Amino acid sequence: MTDTLLVRLKPYDPRRGHVLRRYTYAGIKFQEERGWYRVERPVAEYLRAVREVPSDRYAPLAFDVCTEAEAKALDANESEVAKVKRSATDELKVVPARAAVTTEDLPPKPATPTQPAKDDDAASKRGKRERE
Repeated sequence: MTDTLLVRLKPYDPRRGHVLRRYTYAGIKFQEERGWYRVERPVAEYLRAVREVPSDRYAPLAFDVCTEAEAKALDANESEVAKVKRSATDELKVVPARAAVTTEDLPPKPATPTQPAKDDDAASKRGKRERE
């Protein structure tokens, strides 16, 4: 079966720009949730160039186009990534909490005088001119 390839719509992920959920070409309706399709090489080569937004040449590619071995490796990698989440039965280390610092934990401010000293007060004010 060297004249066929496996293709699929890339999994839905709006953050990466993968937003197509279905696509029809040559009478074949590709659906994202269905997964891999085995198609003839000319169809696969066309789908290799299809973009998520047809008018944007910088948009991400819409399809994964692989040989059978590459598709198996891609599926294995995705299943490993999905297993990253921990379950309640896993042996988990205790994660220590960090203490929150509040204003009560801060040292008190030194007292500041509320009224300036009499000498400073006289020097800072300008004298008024008297009428002649």
